Amino acid sequence: MFSSFKIDKDTPIYEQIEKYIMIQINDGMLQKGSKLPSTREVSSVLKVSRNSVVTAYENLESRGIIQSVKGKGTFVIESQQQTDNDFVLKWDERFNEYGRKCNELDIMKTEVPWKKGMISFKSIAPEEKLFDLDEIKRDFQTICANEGSKILNYGYAKGYKPLIDYLLKYMEKKGVIIQNKDILITNGFTESFDMIISVLTDKGDVVLCESPTHNTAIKIMKARGVHIVDIPMQYDGIDVEKLEKAIIEYNPKMLYIIPSYHNPTGIVMKGEKRQKVYNLCKKHNIPIVEDGFNEELLYSSSHMPPIMSLSGLGNGVVYLGSLSKILFPGLRLGWILADKKLISMLESVKRSRTIHCSTLDQALLCEYLNNGSFEKYVKKVRKYYREKYEFAIREIKNNLQYKYIYGEGGLHVFIDLGDIDARKLLKCCYENNVIFMPGDIFFPGSGGSTCMRLGFARLSNEDIKKGIKIIGQSEKEIRKQV
Repeated sequence: MFSSFKIDKDTPIYEQIEKYIMIQINDGMLQKGSKLPSTREVSSVLKVSRNSVVTAYENLESRGIIQSVKGKGTFVIESQQQTDNDFVLKWDERFNEYGRKCNELDIMKTEVPWKKGMISFKSIAPEEKLFDLDEIKRDFQTICANEGSKILNYGYAKGYKPLIDYLLKYMEKKGVIIQNKDILITNGFTESFDMIISVLTDKGDVVLCESPTHNTAIKIMKARGVHIVDIPMQYDGIDVEKLEKAIIEYNPKMLYIIPSYHNPTGIVMKGEKRQKVYNLCKKHNIPIVEDGFNEELLYSSSHMPPIMSLSGLGNGVVYLGSLSKILFPGLRLGWILADKKLISMLESVKRSRTIHCSTLDQALLCEYLNNGSFEKYVKKVRKYYREKYEFAIREIKNNLQYKYIYGEGGLHVFIDLGDIDARKLLKCCYENNVIFMPGDIFFPGSGGSTCMRLGFARLSNEDIKKGIKIIGQSEKEIRKQV
């Protein structure tokens, strides 16, 4: 501490020690709570009278700068003083285009915020009360016993092999031929899609997608400087004729699509249309990036196999998988299933970014999936959410005037009000402590001004009923004004 202290023979020693300690505090070298060396230690190091050190300490203590605690020592209690020559930058002038775009598109900052006491239809997160916490505790103990301390060490960029093996079999059960394909474990859909866009597109490249589509995907593409060409949705999925025209006109780098339980509409694309989309992209050599969103939460009919299952031994489809909407989103785990050469490239990208996903989280999820708990859990939550979905639909039909209700499953309902501005309705509802997601945030271009998404998974039936009633009353008030 006193390594740079130089004695001035013309100034009393105690004054020099006081001044030196104050400089150390103001320069941030001594923080609040720092322990000072004892008076005997300072006297010995500086080779000065101990009385001079004692006097310096007493003067500083009388000014409230330091404090002596009996049996413990002397401590700094004064914080660093602010001065005019502090190192201050104008950070807002240094942000790059990517950072500015992410901030601009951050709906957590730009949309009206939830406040305590509100009925919120904004979230499409799963109901955490359904999480099988006791089983997770047992699984945690099991992996610690089986894996030992190595589970806390570095893992592999591609992922935890037992989890990869499970997911390959899981995708096989969905009808996918996994020969010459591989899996990379990611931090959920967001990282998966961002990696795909980063590796397969350059700034200005064209990507086709449905309109509306997943807001996070829109944000990632716009932040990366991708040119989005959006294709309108029909009641059974993407408009295939307009998709073909866009492919011919723009020669896009890829098609991003959510064929099952589409976000935000909840539409499930039928088998015939899936085949048409696949054949169209195959004909023009356009990769398909398939978002396997909410595939386990169908309520009204049998499951549709993913588009990737149509490709056989082909490699033109990239599948982005996640169980976040039904199973522990806090683990932040997803996967990319694709051609081995693409996965090898993405593995290197993953290693350069975050090295690997949490091995502990991957092992915990793998244990849960392998011990049979997942199948039981899915049956339970499917029944629970189906009842919520049906209850919400009844309340919407009883309280709202609408043009169309979309959705066949999942954790939300998408509504087109026809001739009511959803943001005007949101403003009115917000004043009555109800909040929802306006539909326009899901449209890459313009559109969606009369639409809204209502997430119901985490609300009680009482709040669903009360909230939709308030939305209906607000809608009627707006219609009277019109």
